[in-house]
Formats: sequence, structure tokens, C-alpha cells
Amino acid sequence: MISVQHVSGGYTSESVLTDVSFEVGTGELFGVLGPNGSGKTTLLKILSGILPIRDGEVFIKGKRLQEYTTKQLARMVAVLSQHSSQSFSYTVKETVSLGRYAHQQGWFQSWSKEDEQVIQRVMVQTEVSSLQNKNILELSGGEKQRVFLAQALAQEPEILLLDEPTNHLDLSYQKGLLDLLKTSTIENGLTVVSIFHDLNLAGLYCDRILLLEKGSINIQHIPNEVLKEDRIRRVFHAEIKKHPHPKVAAPQMVLLPNLERIKHSVKIDGDLLSFSKEYIELSAPIALRTMSSAVLGSGVGWYQKFVNRHVDKNYNCDDYREEMSAFLKENGFEPAETVGMMTAVYLEDVVYQLYEQDDLSIFVVVTAGVSNAIDASKSEIHSFENIPGTINTWIFVNGELTEEAFIQAIMTATEAKGKALYDQKVIDKVTGTIATGTSTDSILIAATQEGKCQEIAGTITPLGKLIGKAVYECTTKAIQKSQKRMRR
Repeated sequence: MISVQHVSGGYTSESVLTDVSFEVGTGELFGVLGPNGSGKTTLLKILSGILPIRDGEVFIKGKRLQEYTTKQLARMVAVLSQHSSQSFSYTVKETVSLGRYAHQQGWFQSWSKEDEQVIQRVMVQTEVSSLQNKNILELSGGEKQRVFLAQALAQEPEILLLDEPTNHLDLSYQKGLLDLLKTSTIENGLTVVSIFHDLNLAGLYCDRILLLEKGSINIQHIPNEVLKEDRIRRVFHAEIKKHPHPKVAAPQMVLLPNLERIKHSVKIDGDLLSFSKEYIELSAPIALRTMSSAVLGSGVGWYQKFVNRHVDKNYNCDDYREEMSAFLKENGFEPAETVGMMTAVYLEDVVYQLYEQDDLSIFVVVTAGVSNAIDASKSEIHSFENIPGTINTWIFVNGELTEEAFIQAIMTATEAKGKALYDQKVIDKVTGTIATGTSTDSILIAATQEGKCQEIAGTITPLGKLIGKAVYECTTKAIQKSQKRMRR
């Protein structure tokens, strides 16, 4: 649809863009990224014919851009600039109607039924129908942006050029606009070239991305290749961290503020534990980076409060997360800021200990009952019963962990727990074989993210050795205490 071949150009004798080449296919949403002054808007103005090409060629549908008349180009290409303005006191409908000019015939322009249908449709699509009789000068910046998008869509273009289309729009309208554009590329074959300021929106919606740097192409590729940490740091001179979107296969970037984190010399140990008849609580002085399988606070997040709640072995609730949330509120905890687990184990049988080795230290807390012990290799023999459980393991690391180390720490801890059950000869009552855990075990790894960084936590790494020893010993003691109680 669009072919840009070795294009150079700009506003003055000096070229803003130098030797830029790329292709955009029919029905593609093609993003343009780059820092301020990199040439993004210049590129869009060259594609729309506003700025001249100094060197190279731009082809649209195989024909040189200069060979199109203004009206021919307007029928094919619509433009929404970053700073669209309206100097005349038109209504919204009149403003949108201007987009139909390229389709009018003869000296005396006639308004057809088709024209009316088109503008009504695009006003609905851009959610400005309710504003159609208002004066555009009375609208907010976000409302005007949607009106000018409707005007561009009213041209029924094959190509849409957009300069930061989500400028002035709140979150819901950003999503609505980009969903509309993406749907139009898929269903109607609309070709979209859009400048993005927001890297995450580009990563979510673009098929491919062109990254400009100082007027030249740094890379043009799929979003996952363009949005790489090292590249974005170099081009934008900003500290960022890349992570996957939780729902779709799209890269996302998190900005890391250049602020010195206050050093607290925090050490998580037994002094931070408190006990009641209903729960064990650890209250940390700072938020800890956490990965867990808890009832509340599962996944990855930052938390200061950690609760292991005792429930009756016959506990049964249709919405146990909601019930747990209500319990935490009743006891003065904010559920959104708390990791909450349940256990049928008597809390007096908890085992906890600080383990230290050289410059490493971890604090481990374990409650363990094995009445619903399971051999994972034979779990298909069991019927599903969500019995409140049993082996809950907390591991607090006084140090910094990478994402890799968090996952490896969970693996190491799970292996150590399994060995403890093996050595204690804990039996799966259904299969008669050695159990590997219980049906409702939970685990938590939390780190202060201060101090020495632990890159990995496999079984024979310094951190892994400490976790393996700590979890094995604490789980063993907790099982022994629980079994002793059951024999009374």
C-alpha cells in the first residue's frame, strides 16, 4: 500500500529525515516511535504531501505521491494531526461533514443520502453523536480529538495517517479509539500509520513498529523486537523494565523513576511476627516484592502484611476469596495490600527460624498438617475436594531477587518440602504411596529488594542451599509437631 524508498526531507535546507525506507501493507496498523525531534511528525507530513521530498520516493498503491492531485489524495489518504484546530464556529456535525468534501462532484456540491449515512456512522463510532449540534469551540480537548477523527473517517480513506491520536483522551476513549482502528484494519482493510507517544499502546495495537532516532531508522520490526529494554534505554535515555501484558501477547514497558530508594537496613525476622488464636501475622516495615499462590495476593506484587489464618478442617465456602477478604477487613487489614493464606493446622504448631550464611539471610515460616497428603504422580485417582490446607510456606529473603531467582526459589523450596515428606514417611491415604505435598499447599517468596542481588536460586546456589536447608528443617519440625498433636 505504501512504499517509502530512501527518503530524506524536512523543513529547511537541512534534512530532518535521512535515507528512510520502509513498506506498509494493506490492512496493517503501523506504528512510529521515537524521542522528541527524531522526525516522527516530519515523516507523517511527507507521507501526506504537506512537506516536499528532498531525496527518494514515496509510492502509494504503486504510484508516485507527486502524481496524485490534491483531491485524488484526499479520497485515499486522511490525516489527523497532533494539534488539530478549528477556527470557525461550526457545529460538530458540520465539522465532521467537511470530511466528505473529497467525494463531492461538480461546482455546486450536493449532499447525498450516502454522505449523511457516512457521517452519522462515524459519529457513532467515535462517540460524538450526542454532541453533533454543539459548537465545536465549546468542546474539551478530548472531545475535539474525537470529532476530528470522525472527520478523517468520514473521508472513507484507504490510508489513515495519525499523529498521536490518543492525545487528550482519557483511558476509556484511548481504548475505544484504538479498538476501532484495529477492527477497521482487520475487517475493512484500512491501512493505518500512527505516531505513538505511549510505548505500551504501540506494543498492544501495532502489527509492526518503526523506531526513529535522530532522523534515521533504528529498527522496524514486530513490537516484541522493537520494544527491548536495552534499545529503549539507549534511544529514549530512560530507565525502563520490560514485562509481558497479563492478558495478551504484547510487550509492555514500565518506567523506573530516577529516585534514590530510602535505605532502611530492613531485616525480616521473628521480631516481626505476631500471633492470635485466628491468625499469624507478619508486618514488614516496607513493602516486599512478593510471588505467591495465596488465597489473596496471589501472583506477583508488593505487600507489607502477611496473614496465615486458621480455619476449621470442615471449612467450606462458595466464594472463599470474598469471605477471606471480609475476614481481613474485620481484623483491620486492607485486603488489596495483604497476602492472605488459610490453614487447618493449629497455629501453635507453626515453625519459624532465621537462617544466615555469610552475607545472606532468610526467614522461613511453615505450618504443616498432612491429613490430606497427596502423591502428585497419582493425583488422578483422587476426587477434587478443596480442603483447607495444610503446608503453608513463607520464605522472606533479606536481599534482592531477579524474576528468575523468584521462580527458582519456589522450585527449590518445593523440592525441599517433598524431601521432608519423604523422610517423614508421609503417606497418601488413597494410593498408599509416599506423598509429595497436600492438595492445598501454598507458598510465598518475598524479598526486601535491598542489598546484594541474587541472580539465581537453584538448589546448589548460595541462596538455594539456604532455602533448601531452611524449608526442609522447618517443614520436618512442623509435620512432627502436627502429628504429635494428632496422636494425643
